[in-house]
Amino acid sequence: MSTSIRITLVQRGVSAVAQLLEAEAPRTCAAVLAALPLEAQVYHGKYARNEIYGLFPGLPDPDPGRENTTITPIPGDLCWFTFSGNDLGNPAYGYEGEQEHRAQGAIVDLAMFYGRNNLLVNGDQGWVPGNVFGTVVEGLAQMAAACQDLWLGGVRGETLRFERVSWTGLSPSHDTVES
Repeated sequence: MSTSIRITLVQRGVSAVAQLLEAEAPRTCAAVLAALPLEAQVYHGKYARNEIYGLFPGLPDPDPGRENTTITPIPGDLCWFTFSGNDLGNPAYGYEGEQEHRAQGAIVDLAMFYGRNNLLVNGDQGWVPGNVFGTVVEGLAQMAAACQDLWLGGVRGETLRFERVSWTGLSPSHDTVES
């Protein structure tokens, strides 16, 4: 049985369950599991199209490096990106406190893609490959609707949570969350 995590838009009360791709991305899955639970301000991708993500400074060392990478994620893909504070310090990205991001050092971006036609390219960085470490197996349609609401209505006050799921039955509706 593979390991599962829950991705939640907390304020909207919408969740999806994803299975980790431990055979394809073992180092990335181990790094994610070691850091859970995680929660941060949610952002909606500007460049990649159908993406929501959170930024997490100071996740466990070592960084997993590149594995199972893509520049064209599909609906339901979970991806890990590592950036330096300088990468995210450009005010054009819309993050508050440009100097704050530069001072933080390595920042991990954990993303969920909810629609088609994504392309991981950034105007000033070029291709930005991400490690695909999980795939949504339940709740993608509901998350996609909530993500569209984020895109149209804004992300202020919304957070994105990643947490491990422990299955206690045959159906995901009978699960509990591990902290």
